[in-house]
Amino acid sequence: MIHPRHDYEDHGQGQVFRFFDQLNSEQQDALTREASAIDLGEVARLFETLVRNPSGGNEALADQLEPADFIPLPRNGGDAAKWREAFETGEAALRSGRVAAFTVAGGQGTRLGFDGPKGTFPVTPIRRASLFQVFAEKIGAASVLYGKPIPWFIMTSVINHEETVAFFERHGFFGLNPERVHFFSQGLMPAVDEQGKILLADKGSVALSPDGHGGSLRALVRSGAIDRMEADGVDTISYFQVDNPLVRCLDPAFIGFHLLAESEMSSKALPKVAPEEKVGVFCRDGSGRDVVIEYSDMPERLATERDAAGELRFRAGSIAIHLFDRDFVRRLGSGGDAGAELPFHKAHKKVSFVDEAGVVIAPDEPNAYKFEMFVFDALPFAKNPVIIETAREDDFSPVKNAEGSDSPQTSRDDQLRQYARWVKAAGIELETDDTGLPTVAFEITPGFADTEAHFVESVKSSREPIVIEEETVLI
Repeated sequence: MIHPRHDYEDHGQGQVFRFFDQLNSEQQDALTREASAIDLGEVARLFETLVRNPSGGNEALADQLEPADFIPLPRNGGDAAKWREAFETGEAALRSGRVAAFTVAGGQGTRLGFDGPKGTFPVTPIRRASLFQVFAEKIGAASVLYGKPIPWFIMTSVINHEETVAFFERHGFFGLNPERVHFFSQGLMPAVDEQGKILLADKGSVALSPDGHGGSLRALVRSGAIDRMEADGVDTISYFQVDNPLVRCLDPAFIGFHLLAESEMSSKALPKVAPEEKVGVFCRDGSGRDVVIEYSDMPERLATERDAAGELRFRAGSIAIHLFDRDFVRRLGSGGDAGAELPFHKAHKKVSFVDEAGVVIAPDEPNAYKFEMFVFDALPFAKNPVIIETAREDDFSPVKNAEGSDSPQTSRDDQLRQYARWVKAAGIELETDDTGLPTVAFEITPGFADTEAHFVESVKSSREPIVIEEETVLI
Protein backbone atom coordinates (compact mmCIF):
# COMPACT_ATOMS: atom_id res chain seq x y z
CA MET A 1 0.00 0.00 0.00
CA ILE A 2 1.37 3.38 -1.03
CA HIS A 3 1.74 5.84 1.85
CA PRO A 4 -0.32 9.04 1.28
CA ARG A 5 2.90 11.00 1.70
CA HIS A 6 3.87 10.03 -1.86
CA ASP A 7 0.44 11.00 -3.20
CA TYR A 8 0.77 14.40 -1.53
CA GLU A 9 4.17 14.93 -3.11
CA ASP A 10 2.77 14.02 -6.53
CA HIS A 11 0.02 16.63 -6.07
CA GLY A 12 2.43 19.37 -4.99
CA GLN A 13 1.24 19.18 -1.38
CA GLY A 14 4.33 17.57 0.15
CA GLN A 15 4.53 20.33 2.79
CA VAL A 16 1.83 18.49 4.75
CA PHE A 17 4.45 15.87 5.68
CA ARG A 18 7.31 18.36 6.17
CA PHE A 19 7.66 17.52 9.88
CA PHE A 20 6.61 13.87 9.64
CA ASP A 21 9.97 12.47 10.70
CA GLN A 22 9.92 14.64 13.85
CA LEU A 23 6.66 13.10 15.06
CA ASN A 24 6.27 10.09 17.31
CA SER A 25 4.50 7.03 15.92
CA GLU A 26 1.12 8.00 17.38
CA GLN A 27 1.32 11.49 15.86
CA GLN A 28 2.42 10.02 12.53
CA ASP A 29 -0.58 7.69 12.51
CA ALA A 30 -2.94 10.58 13.28
CA LEU A 31 -1.54 12.75 10.48
CA THR A 32 -1.67 9.83 8.06
CA ARG A 33 -5.34 9.25 8.86
CA GLU A 34 -6.17 12.92 8.37
CA ALA A 35 -4.28 13.09 5.12
CA SER A 36 -5.85 9.90 3.77
CA ALA A 37 -9.35 11.34 4.28
CA ILE A 38 -8.66 14.40 2.10
CA ASP A 39 -9.58 14.31 -1.59
CA LEU A 40 -6.60 16.09 -3.13
CA GLY A 41 -8.24 16.25 -6.53
CA GLU A 42 -11.26 17.98 -5.05
CA VAL A 43 -9.07 20.49 -3.21
CA ALA A 44 -7.17 21.30 -6.41
CA ARG A 45 -10.41 21.69 -8.39
CA LEU A 46 -11.97 23.99 -5.79
CA PHE A 47 -8.92 26.22 -5.62
CA GLU A 48 -8.78 26.47 -9.40
CA THR A 49 -12.48 27.21 -9.94
CA LEU A 50 -13.29 29.28 -6.86
CA VAL A 51 -10.06 31.15 -6.16
CA ARG A 52 -7.80 31.25 -9.20
CA ASN A 53 -10.41 31.45 -11.96
CA PRO A 54 -13.82 32.27 -10.46
CA SER A 55 -16.53 32.55 -13.07
CA GLY A 56 -19.44 34.94 -13.41
CA GLY A 57 -20.21 37.86 -11.15
CA ASN A 58 -23.06 39.41 -9.25
CA GLU A 59 -24.36 41.45 -12.14
CA ALA A 60 -24.32 38.39 -14.40
CA LEU A 61 -27.18 37.11 -12.24
CA ALA A 62 -29.34 40.17 -12.55
CA ASP A 63 -31.04 39.43 -15.86
CA GLN A 64 -31.73 35.80 -14.90
CA LEU A 65 -33.56 36.24 -11.61
CA GLU A 66 -37.19 36.74 -10.66
CA PRO A 67 -38.72 36.64 -7.16
CA ALA A 68 -39.69 33.11 -6.15
CA ASP A 69 -43.32 32.31 -5.42
CA PHE A 70 -44.28 31.52 -1.83
CA ILE A 71 -47.45 30.59 0.04
CA PRO A 72 -48.47 33.63 2.10
CA LEU A 73 -49.81 33.50 5.63
CA PRO A 74 -53.60 33.78 5.93
CA ARG A 75 -53.22 37.25 7.46
CA ASN A 76 -51.36 38.31 4.30
CA GLY A 77 -53.84 36.90 1.81
CA GLY A 78 -53.16 33.18 2.08
CA ASP A 79 -56.00 30.66 1.73
CA ALA A 80 -57.07 29.88 5.31
CA ALA A 81 -58.73 26.61 4.26
CA LYS A 82 -55.49 25.38 2.68
CA TRP A 83 -53.56 26.30 5.82
CA ARG A 84 -56.04 24.32 7.93
CA GLU A 85 -55.73 21.32 5.60
CA ALA A 86 -51.94 21.55 5.78
CA PHE A 87 -52.04 21.77 9.58
CA GLU A 88 -54.22 18.67 9.86
CA THR A 89 -52.02 16.76 7.39
CA GLY A 90 -48.91 17.67 9.35
CA GLU A 91 -50.44 16.64 12.64
CA ALA A 92 -51.37 13.26 11.14
CA ALA A 93 -47.76 12.77 10.02
CA LEU A 94 -46.47 13.58 13.50
CA ARG A 95 -48.93 11.16 15.09
CA SER A 96 -47.78 8.40 12.74
CA GLY A 97 -44.10 8.89 13.55
CA ARG A 98 -43.05 10.05 10.08
CA VAL A 99 -41.07 13.12 11.19
CA ALA A 100 -37.63 13.56 12.76
CA ALA A 101 -36.04 16.76 14.07
CA PHE A 102 -32.56 17.62 12.78
CA THR A 103 -30.35 20.32 14.30
CA VAL A 104 -27.13 21.58 12.73
CA ALA A 105 -24.93 22.36 15.74
CA GLY A 106 -21.30 22.22 14.66
CA GLY A 107 -20.28 25.70 15.81
CA GLN A 108 -18.74 27.23 18.89
CA GLY A 109 -19.98 30.34 20.69
CA THR A 110 -16.86 32.33 19.80
CA ARG A 111 -18.70 35.31 18.28
CA LEU A 112 -20.80 35.47 21.45
CA GLY A 113 -17.73 35.57 23.65
CA PHE A 114 -18.80 32.16 24.95
CA ASP A 115 -16.41 29.26 25.49
CA GLY A 116 -18.28 26.14 24.43
CA PRO A 117 -20.57 24.66 21.80
CA LYS A 118 -23.12 27.25 20.71
CA GLY A 119 -25.99 24.92 21.62
CA THR A 120 -24.93 25.08 25.28
CA PHE A 121 -25.31 28.88 25.36
CA PRO A 122 -27.90 30.08 27.97
CA VAL A 123 -30.59 31.92 26.04
CA THR A 124 -33.94 32.18 27.86
CA PRO A 125 -34.97 35.23 29.96
CA ILE A 126 -35.38 33.72 33.44
CA ARG A 127 -34.17 30.13 33.61
CA ARG A 128 -31.17 30.84 31.38
CA ALA A 129 -31.95 27.56 29.65
CA SER A 130 -29.55 26.62 26.86
CA LEU A 131 -30.47 26.48 23.20
CA PHE A 132 -30.25 22.69 23.36
CA GLN A 133 -32.63 22.64 26.33
CA VAL A 134 -35.17 24.82 24.52
CA PHE A 135 -35.18 22.50 21.51
CA ALA A 136 -35.30 19.38 23.69
CA GLU A 137 -38.33 20.73 25.53
CA LYS A 138 -40.10 21.62 22.29
CA ILE A 139 -39.43 18.16 20.86
CA GLY A 140 -40.51 16.56 24.14
CA ALA A 141 -43.73 18.58 24.19
CA ALA A 142 -44.54 17.56 20.60
CA SER A 143 -43.82 13.91 21.45
CA VAL A 144 -46.36 14.06 24.27
CA LEU A 145 -48.93 15.97 22.21
CA TYR A 146 -48.80 13.57 19.25
CA GLY A 147 -48.27 10.38 21.21
CA LYS A 148 -45.06 9.45 19.40
CA PRO A 149 -41.45 9.85 20.58
CA ILE A 150 -39.93 12.12 17.93
CA PRO A 151 -36.31 11.25 17.14
CA TRP A 152 -33.76 14.05 17.23
CA PHE A 153 -30.61 14.02 15.11
CA ILE A 154 -27.86 16.49 16.04
CA MET A 155 -24.91 17.21 13.77
CA THR A 156 -21.83 18.29 15.68
CA SER A 157 -18.28 18.86 14.46
CA VAL A 158 -14.89 17.55 15.46
CA ILE A 159 -14.36 20.71 17.53
CA ASN A 160 -17.41 20.25 19.76
CA HIS A 161 -18.69 16.67 19.46
CA GLU A 162 -17.42 15.27 22.77
CA GLU A 163 -18.37 18.39 24.72
CA THR A 164 -21.88 18.39 23.21
CA VAL A 165 -22.53 14.75 24.07
CA ALA A 166 -21.18 15.27 27.59
CA PHE A 167 -23.49 18.27 28.04
CA PHE A 168 -26.54 16.15 27.22
CA GLU A 169 -25.37 13.39 29.53
CA ARG A 170 -24.86 15.82 32.42
CA HIS A 171 -28.40 17.12 31.98
CA GLY A 172 -30.09 13.76 31.58
CA PHE A 173 -30.91 14.55 27.94
CA PHE A 174 -33.42 17.09 29.29
CA GLY A 175 -35.97 14.38 29.89
CA LEU A 176 -35.76 12.84 26.41
CA ASN A 177 -35.04 9.15 25.87
CA PRO A 178 -31.28 8.97 25.11
CA GLU A 179 -31.97 6.24 22.58
CA ARG A 180 -33.96 8.76 20.52
CA VAL A 181 -31.21 11.41 20.45
CA HIS A 182 -28.54 10.72 17.84
CA PHE A 183 -25.23 12.59 17.47
CA PHE A 184 -22.86 12.54 14.51
CA SER A 185 -20.11 14.81 13.19
CA GLN A 186 -20.03 16.66 9.91
CA GLY A 187 -17.24 16.37 7.37
CA LEU A 188 -14.08 18.46 7.29
CA MET A 189 -12.20 20.32 4.58
CA PRO A 190 -8.59 21.58 4.66
CA ALA A 191 -7.76 25.27 4.52
CA VAL A 192 -5.37 26.38 1.77
CA ASP A 193 -3.12 29.42 1.45
CA GLU A 194 -3.10 31.98 -1.34
CA GLN A 195 -1.19 29.54 -3.57
CA GLY A 196 -3.51 26.61 -2.90
CA LYS A 197 -1.16 24.84 -0.48
CA ILE A 198 -2.82 22.92 2.35
CA LEU A 199 -1.97 24.46 5.73
CA LEU A 200 -0.91 22.67 8.90
CA ALA A 201 -2.45 23.64 12.23
CA ASP A 202 0.61 22.19 13.96
CA LYS A 203 3.41 19.88 12.93
CA GLY A 204 1.19 16.82 13.16
CA SER A 205 -2.24 17.96 12.00
CA VAL A 206 -3.88 19.61 9.01
CA ALA A 207 -5.76 22.89 9.40
CA LEU A 208 -9.27 21.48 8.98
CA SER A 209 -12.66 23.15 9.29
CA PRO A 210 -16.26 21.92 8.97
CA ASP A 211 -17.55 21.68 5.40
CA GLY A 212 -20.55 23.95 6.00
CA HIS A 213 -24.20 23.28 6.79
CA GLY A 214 -24.55 21.88 3.27
CA GLY A 215 -22.29 19.08 4.42
CA SER A 216 -25.12 17.98 6.68
CA LEU A 217 -26.72 16.05 3.82
CA ARG A 218 -23.56 14.03 3.17
CA ALA A 219 -23.11 13.53 6.90
CA LEU A 220 -26.66 12.21 7.33
CA VAL A 221 -25.89 9.53 4.76
CA ARG A 222 -22.33 8.70 5.80
CA SER A 223 -23.17 8.49 9.50
CA GLY A 224 -25.95 5.97 8.92
CA ALA A 225 -28.61 8.42 10.16
CA ILE A 226 -30.64 8.03 6.97
CA ASP A 227 -30.63 4.25 7.36
CA ARG A 228 -31.80 4.63 10.96
CA MET A 229 -34.62 6.94 9.86
CA GLU A 230 -35.78 4.48 7.25
CA ALA A 231 -35.77 1.65 9.77
CA ASP A 232 -37.89 3.79 12.12
CA GLY A 233 -40.41 4.76 9.44
CA VAL A 234 -39.28 8.41 9.26
CA ASP A 235 -39.59 9.97 5.80
CA THR A 236 -39.61 13.70 6.64
CA ILE A 237 -36.70 15.59 8.19
CA SER A 238 -37.28 18.93 9.96
CA TYR A 239 -34.03 20.90 9.59
CA PHE A 240 -33.10 23.91 11.71
CA GLN A 241 -29.91 25.53 12.94
CA VAL A 242 -28.80 25.74 16.55
CA ASP A 243 -28.81 29.52 16.96
CA ASN A 244 -32.57 30.23 16.75
CA PRO A 245 -34.54 29.67 20.00
CA LEU A 246 -37.86 30.81 18.48
CA VAL A 247 -37.89 28.16 15.76
CA ARG A 248 -40.95 25.94 15.44
CA CYS A 249 -38.96 22.69 15.48
CA LEU A 250 -41.96 20.64 14.34
CA ASP A 251 -44.48 22.88 12.60
CA PRO A 252 -47.58 20.90 11.53
CA ALA A 253 -48.70 23.36 8.83
CA PHE A 254 -45.22 23.46 7.29
CA ILE A 255 -45.03 19.67 7.33
CA GLY A 256 -48.49 19.45 5.81
CA PHE A 257 -47.74 21.76 2.88
CA HIS A 258 -44.58 19.74 2.24
CA LEU A 259 -46.41 16.41 2.20
CA LEU A 260 -49.45 17.60 0.25
CA ALA A 261 -47.18 18.84 -2.54
CA GLU A 262 -45.10 15.63 -2.46
CA SER A 263 -42.12 17.95 -2.13
CA GLU A 264 -38.52 16.79 -1.78
CA MET A 265 -37.47 20.04 -0.07
CA SER A 266 -39.55 22.80 1.47
CA SER A 267 -38.45 26.07 3.05
CA LYS A 268 -39.72 28.88 5.22
CA ALA A 269 -39.40 32.50 4.13
CA LEU A 270 -40.01 35.79 5.84
CA PRO A 271 -40.12 39.33 4.47
CA LYS A 272 -36.75 41.02 4.72
CA VAL A 273 -36.75 44.11 6.92
CA ALA A 274 -34.22 45.89 4.71
CA PRO A 275 -32.17 45.19 1.55
CA GLU A 276 -29.02 44.79 3.62
CA GLU A 277 -30.45 42.24 6.07
CA LYS A 278 -28.01 39.36 6.14
CA VAL A 279 -30.25 36.54 4.95
CA GLY A 280 -30.35 34.88 1.55
CA VAL A 281 -33.20 35.56 -0.88
CA PHE A 282 -35.48 33.04 -2.55
CA CYS A 283 -35.40 33.64 -6.31
CA ARG A 284 -36.37 31.88 -9.52
CA ASP A 285 -33.51 31.49 -11.99
CA GLY A 286 -33.53 31.57 -15.78
CA SER A 287 -34.36 27.87 -16.02
CA GLY A 288 -37.41 28.23 -13.77
CA ARG A 289 -35.81 26.63 -10.72
CA ASP A 290 -36.15 28.01 -7.20
CA VAL A 291 -32.80 29.00 -5.74
CA VAL A 292 -31.43 30.94 -2.78
CA ILE A 293 -29.01 33.76 -3.52
CA GLU A 294 -26.77 34.72 -0.62
CA TYR A 295 -27.19 38.33 0.50
CA SER A 296 -23.55 38.99 -0.38
CA ASP A 297 -24.09 37.67 -3.92
CA MET A 298 -27.38 39.45 -4.62
CA PRO A 299 -26.96 42.20 -7.24
CA GLU A 300 -27.50 45.49 -5.46
CA ARG A 301 -29.99 46.83 -7.98
CA LEU A 302 -32.18 43.78 -7.39
CA ALA A 303 -31.73 43.79 -3.61
CA THR A 304 -33.03 47.38 -3.42
CA GLU A 305 -35.75 47.15 -6.10
CA ARG A 306 -39.29 47.85 -4.87
CA ASP A 307 -42.72 47.05 -6.27
CA ALA A 308 -45.71 49.36 -6.79
CA ALA A 309 -46.72 48.93 -3.13
CA GLY A 310 -43.30 50.07 -1.97
CA GLU A 311 -42.24 46.65 -0.74
CA LEU A 312 -38.96 44.99 -1.63
CA ARG A 313 -39.53 43.03 -4.83
CA PHE A 314 -37.01 40.37 -3.76
CA ARG A 315 -38.20 40.15 -0.17
CA ALA A 316 -38.56 36.43 0.60
CA GLY A 317 -35.68 35.89 3.00
CA SER A 318 -34.26 32.44 3.72
CA ILE A 319 -33.92 31.71 7.45
CA ALA A 320 -32.45 28.19 7.37
CA ILE A 321 -35.65 26.32 8.24
CA HIS A 322 -36.28 23.46 5.83
CA LEU A 323 -38.00 20.12 5.41
CA PHE A 324 -36.34 17.30 3.49
CA ASP A 325 -37.68 14.10 2.05
CA ARG A 326 -35.54 11.27 3.41
CA ASP A 327 -34.90 9.61 0.04
CA PHE A 328 -33.96 12.96 -1.52
CA VAL A 329 -31.26 13.38 1.15
CA ARG A 330 -30.04 9.86 0.48
CA ARG A 331 -29.70 10.52 -3.25
CA LEU A 332 -28.11 13.95 -2.91
CA GLY A 333 -25.90 13.05 0.03
CA SER A 334 -24.52 9.91 -1.59
CA GLY A 335 -24.09 11.32 -5.09
CA GLY A 336 -26.84 9.05 -6.35
CA ASP A 337 -28.19 11.64 -8.81
CA ALA A 338 -25.97 12.33 -11.79
CA GLY A 339 -25.23 16.06 -11.90
CA ALA A 340 -26.94 16.67 -8.55
CA GLU A 341 -24.12 17.73 -6.29
CA LEU A 342 -24.00 20.66 -3.91
CA PRO A 343 -21.43 23.25 -4.99
CA PHE A 344 -18.71 24.48 -2.67
CA HIS A 345 -18.26 28.16 -1.82
CA LYS A 346 -15.05 29.87 -0.75
CA ALA A 347 -14.52 31.93 2.39
CA HIS A 348 -11.41 34.11 2.88
CA LYS A 349 -10.50 33.75 6.56
CA LYS A 350 -7.75 34.17 9.15
CA VAL A 351 -6.32 30.71 9.80
CA SER A 352 -3.45 29.99 12.20
CA PHE A 353 -0.78 27.82 10.63
CA VAL A 354 2.69 26.37 11.04
CA ASP A 355 5.38 28.04 8.96
CA GLU A 356 8.42 26.35 7.38
CA ALA A 357 10.35 26.64 10.65
CA GLY A 358 7.58 24.90 12.61
CA VAL A 359 6.41 28.08 14.33
CA VAL A 360 2.66 28.64 14.76
CA ILE A 361 1.60 31.92 13.14
CA ALA A 362 -1.65 33.68 14.06
CA PRO A 363 -2.29 36.12 11.16
CA ASP A 364 -3.83 39.57 11.59
CA GLU A 365 -5.47 39.51 8.17
CA PRO A 366 -7.25 36.81 6.12
CA ASN A 367 -4.57 34.50 4.80
CA ALA A 368 -6.39 31.36 3.73
CA TYR A 369 -9.38 29.95 1.92
CA LYS A 370 -11.92 27.60 3.43
CA PHE A 371 -14.39 25.67 1.33
CA GLU A 372 -17.93 25.00 2.50
CA MET A 373 -21.33 23.94 1.18
CA PHE A 374 -24.68 25.64 1.84
CA VAL A 375 -27.73 23.50 2.48
CA PHE A 376 -30.03 25.79 0.52
CA ASP A 377 -28.13 24.87 -2.65
CA ALA A 378 -30.13 21.62 -2.57
CA LEU A 379 -33.29 23.54 -3.49
CA PRO A 380 -32.88 23.57 -7.30
CA PHE A 381 -32.38 19.79 -7.30
CA ALA A 382 -35.63 19.12 -5.43
CA LYS A 383 -38.88 18.03 -7.06
CA ASN A 384 -41.96 20.11 -6.22
CA PRO A 385 -40.21 22.55 -3.87
CA VAL A 386 -42.49 24.48 -1.53
CA ILE A 387 -41.80 27.85 0.09
CA ILE A 388 -44.16 29.11 2.77
CA GLU A 389 -44.24 32.43 4.57
CA THR A 390 -43.67 32.48 8.30
CA ALA A 391 -43.97 35.21 10.91
CA ARG A 392 -40.68 36.60 12.17
CA GLU A 393 -42.06 37.12 15.67
CA ASP A 394 -43.01 33.43 15.95
CA ASP A 395 -40.12 31.68 14.22
CA PHE A 396 -36.93 33.70 13.95
CA SER A 397 -34.71 35.52 16.42
CA PRO A 398 -31.21 34.05 16.12
CA VAL A 399 -28.30 34.51 18.49
CA LYS A 400 -25.27 35.27 16.35
CA ASN A 401 -23.49 38.35 17.72
CA ALA A 402 -22.39 39.38 21.20
CA GLU A 403 -24.07 42.79 20.85
CA GLY A 404 -26.35 44.66 18.48
CA SER A 405 -28.65 42.86 16.08
CA ASP A 406 -29.19 39.10 16.42
CA SER A 407 -27.65 39.15 19.88
CA PRO A 408 -28.62 37.51 23.19
CA GLN A 409 -30.38 40.74 24.20
CA THR A 410 -32.48 41.03 21.03
CA SER A 411 -33.39 37.35 21.20
CA ARG A 412 -34.34 37.62 24.88
CA ASP A 413 -36.57 40.60 24.11
CA ASP A 414 -38.20 38.76 21.19
CA GLN A 415 -38.91 35.79 23.43
CA LEU A 416 -40.53 38.11 25.97
CA ARG A 417 -42.62 39.77 23.26
CA GLN A 418 -43.85 36.35 22.14
CA TYR A 419 -44.81 35.43 25.72
CA ALA A 420 -46.62 38.76 26.09
CA ARG A 421 -48.68 38.17 22.93
CA TRP A 422 -49.70 34.74 24.20
CA VAL A 423 -50.65 36.12 27.61
CA LYS A 424 -52.81 38.86 26.10
CA ALA A 425 -54.45 36.33 23.74
CA ALA A 426 -55.48 34.38 26.85
CA GLY A 427 -57.22 37.46 28.25
CA ILE A 428 -54.64 38.22 30.93
CA GLU A 429 -53.83 41.88 31.50
CA LEU A 430 -50.16 42.67 30.98
CA GLU A 431 -48.37 45.99 30.61
CA THR A 432 -46.09 46.31 27.58
CA ASP A 433 -44.22 49.13 25.87
CA ASP A 434 -44.84 50.36 22.33
CA THR A 435 -42.84 47.46 20.88
CA GLY A 436 -44.80 44.83 22.78
CA LEU A 437 -42.04 44.20 25.31
CA PRO A 438 -43.53 43.43 28.76
CA THR A 439 -42.50 45.58 31.69
CA VAL A 440 -41.85 42.45 33.78
CA ALA A 441 -39.65 39.54 32.76
CA PHE A 442 -41.16 36.04 32.79
CA GLU A 443 -40.88 32.81 30.88
CA ILE A 444 -43.24 30.25 29.38
CA THR A 445 -41.62 26.84 29.03
CA PRO A 446 -42.37 24.64 26.00
CA GLY A 447 -43.71 22.01 28.38
CA PHE A 448 -46.46 24.42 29.48
CA ALA A 449 -47.15 25.67 25.94
CA ASP A 450 -45.19 25.91 22.70
CA THR A 451 -47.70 27.95 20.65
CA GLU A 452 -50.21 30.69 21.35
CA ALA A 453 -53.11 28.27 20.87
CA HIS A 454 -51.59 25.80 23.33
CA PHE A 455 -51.02 28.57 25.87
CA VAL A 456 -54.60 29.78 25.68
CA GLU A 457 -55.80 26.19 26.11
CA SER A 458 -53.43 25.58 29.05
CA VAL A 459 -54.63 28.74 30.79
CA LYS A 460 -58.28 27.80 30.31
CA SER A 461 -57.68 24.36 31.78
CA SER A 462 -55.57 25.60 34.70
CA ARG A 463 -57.15 25.25 38.13
CA GLU A 464 -55.09 28.11 39.55
CA PRO A 465 -55.20 31.76 38.47
CA ILE A 466 -52.27 32.84 36.32
CA VAL A 467 -50.34 35.73 37.87
CA ILE A 468 -47.47 37.21 35.90
CA GLU A 469 -44.83 38.83 38.09
CA GLU A 470 -41.11 39.44 37.83
CA GLU A 471 -39.24 36.14 37.36
CA THR A 472 -42.43 34.12 36.87
CA VAL A 473 -41.80 30.78 35.14
CA LEU A 474 -44.83 28.94 33.79
CA ILE A 475 -43.74 25.32 34.09
